[in-house]
Amino acid sequence: MVEMSRRSLLGMIGTIAGSTAMYHAMTTMGLAQASSYHGPIQLDGAPQGTKILVLGAGLAGLTAALELRAAGYEVEVLEYREKAGGRCWTLRSGDSYTELGGATQNVDFAEGNYINPGPWRLPHNHYAVIDYCRRLGVQLEPFVQTNYNAYVHRSDAFGGEPQRMKHILTDYRGHVSELLAKAVDQGKLDDMVTEEDREVLIESLRRFGVLDDANEYVKSLRTSGYRGYEKQAGGGVDAAPIPSDPLDPSEVLQSRLWTMLSTHETMNHHAPMFQPVGGMDAIARGFEREVGDLITYNAKVVSLQQDDNGVTVTWQDGANGGATQTSTADYCVCTIPFSVLGQIDHNLSSPLSGIIADMPYNGSTKVGLEFKRRFWEQDEDIYGGITYTDQAITQISYPSTGYLSGGPAVLLGCYTWRGADTFKFNAMQPEERIEWALRMGEKIHPQYREEFKTGVAVSWHKVPWVLGCAGIWENRERDYDDAVAIDNRVVCAGEHLSYLAAWQEGAILSSLDAIGRLHDKIING
Repeated sequence: MVEMSRRSLLGMIGTIAGSTAMYHAMTTMGLAQASSYHGPIQLDGAPQGTKILVLGAGLAGLTAALELRAAGYEVEVLEYREKAGGRCWTLRSGDSYTELGGATQNVDFAEGNYINPGPWRLPHNHYAVIDYCRRLGVQLEPFVQTNYNAYVHRSDAFGGEPQRMKHILTDYRGHVSELLAKAVDQGKLDDMVTEEDREVLIESLRRFGVLDDANEYVKSLRTSGYRGYEKQAGGGVDAAPIPSDPLDPSEVLQSRLWTMLSTHETMNHHAPMFQPVGGMDAIARGFEREVGDLITYNAKVVSLQQDDNGVTVTWQDGANGGATQTSTADYCVCTIPFSVLGQIDHNLSSPLSGIIADMPYNGSTKVGLEFKRRFWEQDEDIYGGITYTDQAITQISYPSTGYLSGGPAVLLGCYTWRGADTFKFNAMQPEERIEWALRMGEKIHPQYREEFKTGVAVSWHKVPWVLGCAGIWENRERDYDDAVAIDNRVVCAGEHLSYLAAWQEGAILSSLDAIGRLHDKIING
């Protein structure tokens, strides 16, 4: 018997059963893990009187402050903003935000409405952030990632008309299953499958693709039970359901709308997903309740210097007219994004300095649009989930709460990630970004203009305390070990020092790893 390699086996599983099955197989083999978190960190034996300075009160800095103080260290935190959280940020009515260039937006949402310009959802398998929510008393609720009644849309497909995800998903799966089943039945794959496997494979394709006994995907009550009926089953007179017509297989294939279906299958988007009740910044506020007394806000770091005896940080006190202040400590945990740290005077080692200076950051733009009523529910029966489009806005995410309320309500009307579209949004003023979101969104929802109330647009390359959305390591992995290494008395941490870029889990795991190694160095020399 020829042994099959793990790689070959996983490839076969992925080809036949899809990414979800392959991931579960990898997990069983111990080859894939959603998160490396194994529970609360244990830092024992902290030397009395040892002070650690934490730069930045995003989730990495907050995690470091919480755990280092619990271990017995003296901790001081310097934060550029007037509040903690960093990219864990929520905009509500009454908030004001000024981006680079001076454009100021005053948020005028209805009471209780909000938008999360940064992280907006929590995967259930991001165990660290979920555990901190549990420990900090942050209440979570479901975030609806996948809604088969939402749309997929391309300007050059189906005359530009948006299609329900359930139609494209079911029809694509059905047509492909029919082709494969016929190929197997005609013996065209005999050199790849055994006779025994051939019968089971055809049976599975009939079930998976909703095929009939002739291995065809055709209009029927059975297929309509997956893709939706032309007329739903009812009660009383004339109550019988009427099946719907599947889309033409060539049109489904050429539409390329199937490219928009796979996001939901990636492990960081598996259901269930969560969001904090009332906004993502509930996590930051949970940390603040524990370590807020350690934080100096409106503290702009302008210099980070270290020697063999300790660390000295110079900062400008925004609460007192920008007066220059100095903080000293034995060690430092620096969670300032490299996009900002590269502009601060420091004497970090040459390898680390070079990495900091060269670190590229993703761009991203989010636009929150408030509408007078929840027309997506009332007119189109869409309750949560995400619509995808090939337009620059890339997607529309519907609120996962407040169902059946009259309105007003806020949806995420644009979320770009890298690429030319993000740079276009960067070059615009906020009101132009909002106009683009409306112009593109109305191609999917014609009600946009009539129902629009107000909006807010955040382009992350113009956010002063980050200057970008997330660190990029592709093609730069050779620098990673140098970037995370302890540099004399300074260790850096944050999502940009993880392989979970842009996720809060990455920030927390990076912080826990950094303070664990720093603690070992302190107690062991």
